[in-house]
Amino acid sequence: MKLVKSSLIVASMLLTSLNASSVVATVNGKNITQEDASMFVQVSAPQSTFESLNNAQKKMVVERLVERELFIEAAKKEGVEKKPEFAEHLAKIKDEILVNLWMQDQMNNTIVSNSEAKDFYDKNKEKYKVPQKAKAKHILVKTEDEAKKIISELKALKGEALKKKFVELAKSKSVGPSKVNGGDLGEFSAKQMVPEFSKATFALKDGTITTAPVKTQFGFHVIYLEKLIPESTIKFDDVKENIIQQLKQQQFNTKITEVSKELKSKAKITIVDLNKTK
Repeated sequence: MKLVKSSLIVASMLLTSLNASSVVATVNGKNITQEDASMFVQVSAPQSTFESLNNAQKKMVVERLVERELFIEAAKKEGVEKKPEFAEHLAKIKDEILVNLWMQDQMNNTIVSNSEAKDFYDKNKEKYKVPQKAKAKHILVKTEDEAKKIISELKALKGEALKKKFVELAKSKSVGPSKVNGGDLGEFSAKQMVPEFSKATFALKDGTITTAPVKTQFGFHVIYLEKLIPESTIKFDDVKENIIQQLKQQQFNTKITEVSKELKSKAKITIVDLNKTK
């Protein structure tokens, strides 16, 4: 299994096409480029890029590549290339590259038109709906009486005066983690909060507070609604490329499945019963 994994990694590195080519180190006259470093990072940490690393991390990557080059030289001097195992490993890597390039060709030959993408969008508009959201703040306290006292301090205020006082009380009296931000909860949909909290919040008008404590499993809340954000639908142009890629992948998967079936039907295949080999 380690051999196959190594082959796949090397194949992935060989197939990677990158623009960066500036020299980052030289070992006995051979240049190590930024492209080499980018490939190394892509294989060892797929979520990162060489460019995104800090200077210390980049230096560590370059040092590993310098070591790797020295190890390559040592292996050549010791005649590893002449060993039969080397030829076997090389053959496996070539097979991986062959299959990967063929797969790449099949994907590149898969075409999805704008009209196909638009048709998919129109038939699946529900997927692209953004539910109504609320932008709100809250003050969380342990008892109903505490919540009532806070409401009594706020109920006569309006506009910016209400908002300013609410933030002040949230910072001084709230026991929730949002107190450090003045009770700010950002934007959220009804489903993102417990039912009691959502029901009270979405019943408010912009710039108003709940006139009675809202009880949930966490305690008692006083809620200030900054604004309600209407339900909307993501525009086609904003999701077109994602849809095209999704449809291409679906078509590619279908195509590969069909090709596989066809090739199997024409081939002479013998599969050993693994249970009998134990």
